[in-house]
Amino acid sequence: MSENVDKVNDEGASRGEMGQRYLASGESVSMRLWENEQPGEPKPEAAREYETVGYVLSGRAELRLGGETIPLAPGDSWTVPRGASHTYNILEPFTAVEATSPPAEVGRRDQP
Repeated sequence: MSENVDKVNDEGASRGEMGQRYLASGESVSMRLWENEQPGEPKPEAAREYETVGYVLSGRAELRLGGETIPLAPGDSWTVPRGASHTYNILEPFTAVEATSPPAEVGRRDQP
């Protein structure tokens, strides 16, 4: 493989403190998987140092952003701007892929 290719297989994917699985990562964007997130209390509100775009694979959740509640269901995609205060409320077991720019895991930007 070329030195420019980053392939991450299932066994080799590391996990973050919030349960996310880190997937392939480049210099300006990275991917992560939130798999089978369970309903419960809404996630703590946060404003991150990166932009996030996501795609729902299964389940339902609500994204609370800018005074709005945005329902998320399979096939939906969303964007959270860099620095925007937001939270998620998982309504049923939820799996989604997100891309972050710059990469969330660099410098532990995505940790609570």
